[in-house]
Amino acid sequence: MSLRFALLALLRVGPLSGYDLQKQFSVSVGHVWHAPGSQIYPELRKMEADGLVVAEEQTRGERGARRLYHVTPEGETAFAAWMRSPVGYHRVRDPAHLRAAYLEAVDAEAARAVLRAHEQRWQEELAQWEEEIARIDAGESPMLQRRLAVTAPPEQAATTAWKRFAYEGLVDRARTEIAWARRGLELVAELER
Repeated sequence: MSLRFALLALLRVGPLSGYDLQKQFSVSVGHVWHAPGSQIYPELRKMEADGLVVAEEQTRGERGARRLYHVTPEGETAFAAWMRSPVGYHRVRDPAHLRAAYLEAVDAEAARAVLRAHEQRWQEELAQWEEEIARIDAGESPMLQRRLAVTAPPEQAATTAWKRFAYEGLVDRARTEIAWARRGLELVAELER
């Protein structure tokens, strides 16, 4: 159900087509909630059937058309209720940590490869999230700019602070995973002695 609320969060800023939603998703909430386009379009149809959004057909050129989605009052109410409800945490499915629990089954070089790949992945994530924080700080985050454009001036500082806070959590997670991979590399070296 979180996909529904991630889409509502984006649409609350202003109407978007499915294509534009997909683009916004990948550069904004997609950092904290992954969903491919193959999930976004069916969810939009369900949201429309549930009365959370309404789609407006727009003509594009002579033959083309697109659907522009708007949040309904029911969608606003559902989003507000979701924001007030407790977070529903799911059991962790972490392939890297699962594999680490059984690294004794491979030689030291294979274990190092697993840990180096994990470190590299999280280095890339860290760079991406630090870049996003820099964009937030510089006022260059496209989604934040859209949000601030429809946010009353007294709430703009809070909107920016909470957006930055979310990315700070992602940076902390990346740094933790990098440190964990490095400790694993030290363990490989220690076990080789």
